[in-house]
Amino acid sequence: MSALQSTAHGPQPSPALFFDTVQSYQRAFILKAGVDLDLFSGIGKGNHTVQEIAKSCHAPERGIRVLCDCLTVLGFLSKSGNRYTLTPDSAAFLDSRSPSYLGRALDFMLDQRQIGSIQNLSEIVRNGKPPENTFTVTPEDPMWVNFARGMAPLMYPAAQTIAQLLRPALSGKKEPVKVLDIAAGHGTFGITLAEQFHNAQVYALDWPNVLQVAQENAVAHSVQDRYHLLPGSAFDVEWGTGYDAVLLTNFLHHFDPAANVGLLKKAHAALKPKGQVVLLEFIPNEDRVSPPQPAMFSVVMFSTTPNGDAYTFSQLAKMCSEAGFGDPRLEQLNGAPQSLVVAQKAG
Repeated sequence: MSALQSTAHGPQPSPALFFDTVQSYQRAFILKAGVDLDLFSGIGKGNHTVQEIAKSCHAPERGIRVLCDCLTVLGFLSKSGNRYTLTPDSAAFLDSRSPSYLGRALDFMLDQRQIGSIQNLSEIVRNGKPPENTFTVTPEDPMWVNFARGMAPLMYPAAQTIAQLLRPALSGKKEPVKVLDIAAGHGTFGITLAEQFHNAQVYALDWPNVLQVAQENAVAHSVQDRYHLLPGSAFDVEWGTGYDAVLLTNFLHHFDPAANVGLLKKAHAALKPKGQVVLLEFIPNEDRVSPPQPAMFSVVMFSTTPNGDAYTFSQLAKMCSEAGFGDPRLEQLNGAPQSLVVAQKAG
C-alpha cells in the first residue's frame, strides 16, 4: 500500500506543511516589496485600483496587480472587485505615515547576514557555532543602528507594561528616581519611564552610534534634560549606583548563562535596596517547543551568536538568584511574543 493512501489508522498524509514551509521565504519578500515600493502608504492615501496604485508606486501595472493579489492572499490587503484597501493592521503598521510604522524594521529583520545564517544552518549545526563574520554583538556593526531606528514601534506595549509594573516603586516620591537602561537601543523603555514619571532621571547605556538614535528620540519626546548617555559596552562601562530600577531588555539572549549572571550581578550592585531589575526576553515554556515564536527564537540566537539562546523562566530565575535577587516573577505581555521577568534586591 502506498504511503499516500488512506488507512484505517488515520487520514492520508499531506505534503502541505512541506510546501508551506519551503515556500515561506516568499512571504517575507512579498511583504518587503510592498514596503520598498511604499505601496501601503499609496493605498492609504486613497489609491485603490491597480492603475492608481501603480501610478503611486511608479511601477508597471502588471507587477502591481500580482503584488497586490499576493498581499491580499497573505492578509495584508483586502480586495473587493478591482479595489484594494488596507486592513486595520496594515494601516497601523505598514503605512509609512503611521507613528507605529514597522517598515524600517525589515532592514534589521531581513539583513542579508541573518538570512545567510539560516541558509547555512546545517553547517552551523555541524560546527556548533556560526562563522566569525556572522552578524553578532559588535559595536561597529551598523545593523544595531538599523535595529534602533526600526524596532521601536514594536516595543511600545512592553514599555507601557514596564511602566505599570514599576509604578508602585517609582511614583509618589519627592526625590528624583534613577533608572538605568542597558542596551538602550532606540531608548523607548527609558523614555517611556521619563514621560510617565516626571522625577525620573534615565541613564541610557549603549554604543555611541546607537545612543545617537536614543538621544534623537529623547529630544522628540521632550525628556532630553533628564536623559543621560553612558556610551560603551555594558561589560566594560561603569554603571554607577543608587538606581531604583535597571532595565535589561532584549539583551541576555545574546550571551551564555555565566555572562548573564555577571551582568545581573552588576545590576544588583547598581541598585538601591529594594530596587528592581526588569528583563524583557523571548521566554519559551519549559518544554522549549511552545509558544511557537519564543521557542523558534532559539535558532536565531544559535545561528547568529557564539553562545546565545532563548532561555526558559526557570533558567532566567536561576541566573537572577545566583546574582543575589530574590523571588523572580514572570509577567506575560498581552499579544506579544516576549515576556518580562522582574526581580528585587533585598531591602
